[in-house]
Amino acid sequence: MSRIGKKPIEIPQAVKIEIAGQELKVSGPKGELKINIHRNIKVENKDGKLLVLPNKKLTKKERGLWGLYRALVFNMIEGVNSGFEKKLEIEGIGYKAAVKGDELVLNVGFVHPVNIKKPEGINFSVEKNVIIVSGIDKEKVGQIAAQIRVVKKAEPYKGKGI
Repeated sequence: MSRIGKKPIEIPQAVKIEIAGQELKVSGPKGELKINIHRNIKVENKDGKLLVLPNKKLTKKERGLWGLYRALVFNMIEGVNSGFEKKLEIEGIGYKAAVKGDELVLNVGFVHPVNIKKPEGINFSVEKNVIIVSGIDKEKVGQIAAQIRVVKKAEPYKGKGI
């Protein structure tokens, strides 16, 4: 049995859940997210709590999917209610970042500036030497933050980089 999958998910007042077959739609004050649930996992809404349950006796792989989908649904509810953000610090003399239109422009010691396009649902902001990546989808926020960090990883001795 999945320990994570067994836990019920509390639904905040501002969040609305719609279940249509294997599609789950979560909407809240920050936006709206959708996910298709695996055929061996079902989602039920009971008394203001969301339960993620297996349809039948599960194999080892499907037990992992049970916990995975519970975590994904929890992150969706958290995202549309309060959102997610990652902070990346730029360290180094002459290193700087700026937001121009829908792009993040990084000057981190290369001959040319590095431009990173803003995907849909993600916001960039820069305060002095800190880049803030925010959005409602935890997976997208983490992925874009990782792509920004790869541009110039912090070196181990002096810590120069992102």
